[in-house]
Amino acid sequence: MEKLYYQDPYIKEFTASVIRQDQNSDGKWYAVLDRTAFYPTGGGQPFDTGTIHGISVTDVEEEEGEIRHYLEERLPESGEVDGRVNWQRRFDHMQQHSGQHILSAAFDELFGYRTVSFHLGKETLTIDIETENLSEEEAARAERKSNEIITDNLPIETKWVSESELAGYPLRKETKVKENIRLVIIPEFDYNGCGGTHPKATGEVQAIKILGWSRQKKQTRVEFVCGGRVLKQLHTKNVIVNRTGQLISSPEGEIPEAIIKLLDTQKQMEKELEELKNQLLEQEGKEYARSILDGSAIIRKVFRDRNVKELQKLAKSIAIQNDQAIVLFAAENGRQLQAVCASGTKTEADMKKIIQSILPAIHGRGGGNKHFAQGGGETEMSGERLLELMADSL
Repeated sequence: MEKLYYQDPYIKEFTASVIRQDQNSDGKWYAVLDRTAFYPTGGGQPFDTGTIHGISVTDVEEEEGEIRHYLEERLPESGEVDGRVNWQRRFDHMQQHSGQHILSAAFDELFGYRTVSFHLGKETLTIDIETENLSEEEAARAERKSNEIITDNLPIETKWVSESELAGYPLRKETKVKENIRLVIIPEFDYNGCGGTHPKATGEVQAIKILGWSRQKKQTRVEFVCGGRVLKQLHTKNVIVNRTGQLISSPEGEIPEAIIKLLDTQKQMEKELEELKNQLLEQEGKEYARSILDGSAIIRKVFRDRNVKELQKLAKSIAIQNDQAIVLFAAENGRQLQAVCASGTKTEADMKKIIQSILPAIHGRGGGNKHFAQGGGETEMSGERLLELMADSL
């Protein structure tokens, strides 16, 4: 098969003859042509898309020594067909792949950090480099060096060599294949075995921007973008910055300080709100405690969609304010049914035993001590029925 993408990666349209068509194990149709400009998945670079005879190409894979073009439907039985490569996708992949070569070579040349893996995604791409710690200064130097190589507009050459000829090239890493070896060369900067598609010169990569990095075991994963993706990232972030500035009524340069001020204000408001809630709970506890003086020694109540932590505080508050109180609360929160119980120090009832007695009925878990306990589970039982079970256990 004639691989046109190696002869000229800028070929967008071509004609070819259909050698055969078949279906894979999943029933998907694919066609094998006598020549193709569609690049198959390989070496970290995704496949090309486009059309053959007007039919969309959904995948391209090299399998069993042939390039299979997976299609939305079957092609005509025989004859010549026209192929059209999705150039926007192809050129994006060329920019990203060459940018990866440049950035990997920059890390290697400046710090001796070798690239051990590469992934080209839809939005960004990553390389894993051999270092556990990457500093801000190192990342900035590698990015700066990479963009200098792009600005210099150095040629990007490809060459087929034999294994015996490899000794004549300062390869960045050992090639995986031992025959039909294809080198991608940026003279005096990078020599690397690669089967991907690349532009004619580094200037066509346009730019490289590192977005961030994270530690991956004993390596560092660097996320970055190249070419048109840099502009896309810039546009997206510019929209976000402008919108953020509008929302907080702050110019771009003052956004970080304004956000810090807002966060500090929010923390203070949350603190004040928590204090007010505690005051309300204390007042609510006093009301319940006073009701016991009117003759009700046991307080029973069902709450719906109320924070259980608040009910815990409320139950404890009542028991503290009246040492003869017994508090039984049930809370219905969606499918969750929870129980909270508390008792004053002068009561004989054991709250832990009460909770343990009702847990099997609600398929739940819980615990506590003699004067305070809680538990919960998922059940169709009503809160009123749960209170009856808790009262019966007294």
